[in-house]
Amino acid sequence: EAPADGALLEVLYEDGAEVPVLASVAFIGEAGESVVPTGEQAPPEKDKVATGPDEKIITASAATAAPKQSETEPAATHDQRIRISPRAKRFAEKKNVDYSLVSGSGPNGRIVCSDIQKALSGQSRVTAAETAVNQLTEVSDLTTVTDIAPVSTAAAVTIPAEEFTEQPLSNVRKLIAKAMHSSLRDSAQLTHHMSADVRNVLEARRKIKEGLKNGTERHDITINDIVSWCVIKAIARHPAVNAHFLGDSIRLFNRVHLGIAVDTPRGLMVPAVKNADLMDLPGLSQALKASAEACRKGNINPELIQSTSASFTISNLGNYGVEMFTPVINLPQCAILGVCTIINRPADLGNNIFGFVPYMGLSLTYDHRAVDGGPATLFLREIKEQIEKFTY
Repeated sequence: EAPADGALLEVLYEDGAEVPVLASVAFIGEAGESVVPTGEQAPPEKDKVATGPDEKIITASAATAAPKQSETEPAATHDQRIRISPRAKRFAEKKNVDYSLVSGSGPNGRIVCSDIQKALSGQSRVTAAETAVNQLTEVSDLTTVTDIAPVSTAAAVTIPAEEFTEQPLSNVRKLIAKAMHSSLRDSAQLTHHMSADVRNVLEARRKIKEGLKNGTERHDITINDIVSWCVIKAIARHPAVNAHFLGDSIRLFNRVHLGIAVDTPRGLMVPAVKNADLMDLPGLSQALKASAEACRKGNINPELIQSTSASFTISNLGNYGVEMFTPVINLPQCAILGVCTIINRPADLGNNIFGFVPYMGLSLTYDHRAVDGGPATLFLREIKEQIEKFTY
């Protein structure tokens, strides 16, 4: 939504493009008014067709070793320059696409990223492997394919376009992929599993639901809210897990900034509830629901979903029926708790009487660089005990 009325002077991003959070997308003003530079960098795809140092311009006639191209190829002919944006060139090289054989859809026929993506999706299938085959057919004295530099298997295999759909990653998915990969690569993660008797929690939840029906209860406190409340109490007894590992130091937090994993249509988000240890249970419940709703609507404060905003994270997959999993730490945090589904298991009820008891699975992943196995186990047991003795 534009903050003011006016004529559209310049659009910085194409339709469907991924736009960084809080970035300007266009300029508005009086009709005929010139756009005054604001210091914001225009997106790479909007760069003018220039001959600057980043612009890749190739003249076919100047390359004496360049192979002949068939008449059916959409490649540049002799003395025709290949115009490609720096970003598209890097993308093409990364994906092993011969961009000299791709038709550009940008200004003056310039090749942009969307053209490379179309080539990858099969709409304009020209890869480095095909270029190698063309070179082979044009050189008569070659007797074996081994005389040509080897091409990677992924590039050499051609899959019919109707067999798949290739979609570019969204910005959110790119961030998730980068964070998860770096977390597993750069830390020493280990997961402990334990189960907690949740009879008291289920009884509290039953009372809350009845109170909501008859009007005696104002807050819809969920099982996830109760578990989060118990985790905060356990952190107070084991503050070493409420920390960030910074390589040569550990930052211990005085307050609990609780991160909650939220599944949204755009991907996984982990907003932080600041100073959660200062809240009572109803207040914590409201804060958790507000953060999750803001993530789903897309209006969460970007600072609150940074991995450095939370000091400890909870990921609850109980609603999906997951019995056990190994959550991945949101670095630089030192630990994350995975909450699993509730399963009835046989247990000793006392006086030599056995029955089925509802148990909730708890999976604690911790960074062994910052926390040893003993303290981590004691912390997980404290969470179990806080859940089992919970009263409402």
